[in-house]
Amino acid sequence: MLVAFSGGVDSAVVAVTARRMLGRDRVLAVLGVSPSLSNVLHERARAIAAEFDLPLREIATDELADPGYVANAPSRCYFCKRELWSRLAAVADAERLAVVADGTNADDLDEHRPGGRAAGARSVVSPLAEAGLTKVAVRTVARALGLPNWDAPAAPCLASRIVYGLEVTPRRLQQVERAEGVLRAVGVTGDCRVRHRGEEARIEVTPDQLALVRERRDRVVDGLRAAGFTRITLDLAGYRRGSLLQAAGRVEDLATAGPA
Repeated sequence: MLVAFSGGVDSAVVAVTARRMLGRDRVLAVLGVSPSLSNVLHERARAIAAEFDLPLREIATDELADPGYVANAPSRCYFCKRELWSRLAAVADAERLAVVADGTNADDLDEHRPGGRAAGARSVVSPLAEAGLTKVAVRTVARALGLPNWDAPAAPCLASRIVYGLEVTPRRLQQVERAEGVLRAVGVTGDCRVRHRGEEARIEVTPDQLALVRERRDRVVDGLRAAGFTRITLDLAGYRRGSLLQAAGRVEDLATAGPA
């Protein structure tokens, strides 16, 4: 089995379980490396592979060469995954690995996931989804396996923060990573996103972290301006999955701390 490995909890559960069930010589975890992969996930993937004696191969992917990906329509993930699965299928063929698997779980099947079409075209299997394991169940399994990221916040690719219709570029990906690093540095915990909306950085944190962002507003504003944003806002609805597909809500301008 070849497992598409991201450093996230879902793919880690699949990869480590496959390693235990099939043996070291019959499993290969493959990490796609590109500007859309955060340094945090990159290092986490390497650390998990080392700790669990998981064979890991890193391959470069070039989704930024695909105009469909760069255009950043709601179907962006399809082009990204098409590139990834093409590269992984070539590795599986070369290594004579019969199955290519991903970390899709049962809850993912109900969400906006255009990348699923690309996986289907390559006959990628999703063991977690097939077993009916939800996000909560996967984390329970991860904890039982001793995975260090069992309770880590979800961390999809950096491009998922860029508002649809705004082109994906290496600079914008770097801005997102740097901005979210600022929030972690001031103490924000849990799920956290900085949505790239051109000149505006819109912060999404869990409701219990809103007060902390306000309390450390000066450091947040200085850090995000240093990352290249001219307007920094706080989404009052807090973090939620798929917010780029939802109607805009109320935000607070952190420069004045007044409602906008």
